[in-house]
Amino acid sequence: MAPTPLTPVFVGLRTGLHALFVALTAVVVARAVLVPGPQSGTTVALSLLVLATYALGAVLTRRHDDLVRGRAWLGVLTLEWACLLWLSPDAAYLVFPLFFLYLHLLGRWWGSVAVGSTTVVVVVALGVHGGWTVGGVVGPFVGAGVALLIGSGYQALAHEAVEREALMTELLATRGQLAATEHESGVLAERARLAREIHDTLAQGLSSIQMLLHAAERADPGRPGLQHVRLARETAAANLADARSLVQGLTPPDLDDHGLGGVLRRLARTQWSAEDLEVTVDVPDSVSLPMHLQTALLRIAQGAVANVIQHARARTATITLEQDHETTRFSVADDGTGFDPSDGGGARPGRSDSFGLQAARERVRQLGGALTVDSAPGRGTVLTVTLPREGEP
Repeated sequence: MAPTPLTPVFVGLRTGLHALFVALTAVVVARAVLVPGPQSGTTVALSLLVLATYALGAVLTRRHDDLVRGRAWLGVLTLEWACLLWLSPDAAYLVFPLFFLYLHLLGRWWGSVAVGSTTVVVVVALGVHGGWTVGGVVGPFVGAGVALLIGSGYQALAHEAVEREALMTELLATRGQLAATEHESGVLAERARLAREIHDTLAQGLSSIQMLLHAAERADPGRPGLQHVRLARETAAANLADARSLVQGLTPPDLDDHGLGGVLRRLARTQWSAEDLEVTVDVPDSVSLPMHLQTALLRIAQGAVANVIQHARARTATITLEQDHETTRFSVADDGTGFDPSDGGGARPGRSDSFGLQAARERVRQLGGALTVDSAPGRGTVLTVTLPREGEP
């Protein structure tokens, strides 16, 4: 049994049982030595054999979780005890710790049968050795009843320990889920804060620079160095577009209200259609995926479609999500120019699309999945994400 808060109780009960068996065996040996008789030597030798068998069984049952082995050992121990009881009536007291062994190794019903049978054996042995008395008959049955009650209590404690362990495991798992949820909420809140900061500072500044340069360009069209002003304005416009894309990427999606499919279809109708790209979304409005997985797939789709718009010169793209019992497959396919995936993701080192593909790979790897790119020049590109159905990192 795994360690539980009740483990010290079980250890104490087992230790007490061992001490009781040793003490009662010592009483048998002492009586045989102090009150010598014709069978005293045999009684002492058999008592030591019983004690050795008991010690061997304690080691075997601790090292080997084998019920058959334990029951065989218990049968040998019972046979030795019966022989000792035939020689000395003092061995009758050893039946009390044997009661608990029967209940532990044979189960409730067969253990109870064994307890009752050995009780009858003890009563008969005491009657044969010393005559029939009330104490010789009632005493063993009272001991058997007490053993049954204590055994039932032990089994109830063991059952409670199992239930407590299961509850503790469930609570730890729930705590881990809550920690992951709080972490995800913190990440989303920080992303939203960064988006607001970029929008209110960098994006607004670039927008002002662009308008000022445009005004300067229109104020004096024939001035020297106008081409530099125009280049500066175009650069500011490009950086403003990048800043707005960054803000959009950082802003948490409204997946709670629309689901992954709904958000992708809204992006296809509004943002992506404005870029002359027809995007078909084959994703259910409600998918059985955790929110952090839906968010990750949405980010991957946004990055993939952004690359399609900027570099693929495609007319159409298709976003598909398929699920089975083990995996979730999410793909973004386009009919663009394609590229050779072996040359570093189709981009020179340092370009944004190369970084975006690497970032997507890292995101998928953290989720325990895999990302593949199937493309070739002239036949479009298919980006596929495969995630385990459980969706746990």
